Formats: sequence, C-alpha cells, structure tokens
Amino acid sequence: MKKLTGKRLVAREARYLAGITFGALLVAIGYAWFLMPYNMAPGGVGGLAQVLNFYFRIPPGVSMIMLNIPLFVLSFIFIGKSFGAKSIFGMLASSIFTDLVSIKTLANLGWMDLALYTHIFQGRTIHAYLGPEDLLLSAIAGSVILGLGLGLIFKSRGSTGGTDIPVALIKQKAGLSIGSGYYIVETGIILAVAILLKDPKILIWGYINLFISTKITDLASEGLPYIKGVYVISPHVDEIKEDIYTELERGITFFKGYGGYEKKEIDVLFCVLNRRQVPQLTDIVKDIDPDAFMIVTDVHDVLGYGFRSRKLNLSG
Repeated sequence: MKKLTGKRLVAREARYLAGITFGALLVAIGYAWFLMPYNMAPGGVGGLAQVLNFYFRIPPGVSMIMLNIPLFVLSFIFIGKSFGAKSIFGMLASSIFTDLVSIKTLANLGWMDLALYTHIFQGRTIHAYLGPEDLLLSAIAGSVILGLGLGLIFKSRGSTGGTDIPVALIKQKAGLSIGSGYYIVETGIILAVAILLKDPKILIWGYINLFISTKITDLASEGLPYIKGVYVISPHVDEIKEDIYTELERGITFFKGYGGYEKKEIDVLFCVLNRRQVPQLTDIVKDIDPDAFMIVTDVHDVLGYGFRSRKLNLSG
C-alpha cells in the first residue's frame, strides 16, 4: 500500500509544526518566567545558558543557540546523526521564544507591568513571575511547564537538541545505556553550573527540577514507563515490519493468532521500543494500514540487545 500523501500528509505535518511551536512556547515560559531568573534550570543547555547570562549578560535564548550549534556540528562529525527540520525548528523556536517572552521584553511591549515582577534575589535585581518568597512554587511551576512543553515537542516528532547529542555520543563511544548517558550529562551540567555560579543550592534545585520536568515530559508525550510494548494486528505486517527496521531500527517478533469473530488465522506483530518512538510507530502503522488494530502496553524492564535493565543489582 502507498504511504500517506496529499492533504492528509500536509495536515499532519502542519499539526506537528503547531505542536512544536506551542511546546517551544511553553518551554520558553518555564525557563524565562520561573527557572532562569533564580538560576534553577534543570541541567541541559538551559542550565549552561544561565552561566553565560550571569557572567556575560548574553540573553538566555541567544546563549542556547550558541551552545546548540557546536553540538549539532559535533554530532554530524562524530556520529553522523542527521537532525531533521523539526528538531532544528524545535531548537530555534524554544531558544528564540525564551528571549521573546521574557518579562522584561513583554513589559517593553506594554503587555506586562514590570514593577509587579521585579524582585531582589541574592543582592541582584531579577524579573520573575513569582517572588523569592515563593521560590519552591516557582521551581515546581517552571518544571511542570517545561516538562509539558518538552513532552509536546517530542510527541510532535521534534526535539530541542541539547543534551540529546552528547548522550548519543556517550552511547556510541562508551556503550552505556541512554538512561545512564542522560544521568552523566545532566549531573555534570548541574554540578558545573553550581560551581561556576558559586551556589551549592543549585545542586538541590537542579535535581528537584530535573526530576519533575522529566516525569512531566514522560506523561505529556507517551506516559510512563519509558519502555513500551506494542502489538499490531494487520494483514500488512510484512510492510510494517520493513519500515520498523529502516526507520526505528528495532527488532520485531511475529505471533500466530486466531481471530475469534472471523475464525481464521491472523499475524500479530510485537515490538519493544522507547516511549519517544511510539508516535513514530503509530504513524508507520496508520500510514500503511489505517484499519490496523494496535495495542500499546507498559514494559517495566527489558533485558537484551538495545536495552539495559533499569533494576539495581544488589547481589555484588
């Protein structure tokens, strides 16, 4: 069967771009209104952007673009990873919006009263939606909004670049799992920001915000847990299988089933993949067979090629 074409394809891509745009706006609001004024960004490029803003007064959004560009170049050189237009758009949109929706910029446009959102924090003047007396609330609100934005971007097949790139490098060069790679990179960034800004509390806030934003991102994109098992029942499982191999680089297993209503044999395809790939698999299945029956289930632990157990080994 032919892949999705014409108006349906255009409508779907337009929906994805709208999702990335709105997600990027949420990411920017989480950063600019709640987290960055208090140097509480949860790792990533946003965390490093705080350092450039603190020492050199470079706008956070500009800093994020400056940091992302060499990361994209390194990715192309060392792992040959080709980022699609949606990923580049997601990175640029979230970075640009971070400066455009800052409280000071909106106040200059006459959309906000700057005096209401000007505070003194640790001897410096900041512009934040909530004052220092609501620091915990600001951390929670910013992390939730940031997580919602990232989840919407991932669900729309985009990304914001950032730590995805060094994690991919670690996975390829050191053979570590994706989860371990993220832990190493984010821990290094949070620790570096705390040292450079000479504020040990950033370690605590960084991990709190990282935990909240990660959980919300998971829930907003595909829900928990991180690994999903997918069953597909369709007369076109052979075509679906080929696209899974080429586009997702995941293995599949076939089961023989017996349809209770029509009382005839059917083919059942089973695939295990990470939650960010579920929307891609949905597109693959629906593009080939809009009438396919698809079941997505939670997988709490996976052992085998391409996956590493998330359980702690306490026997040693």
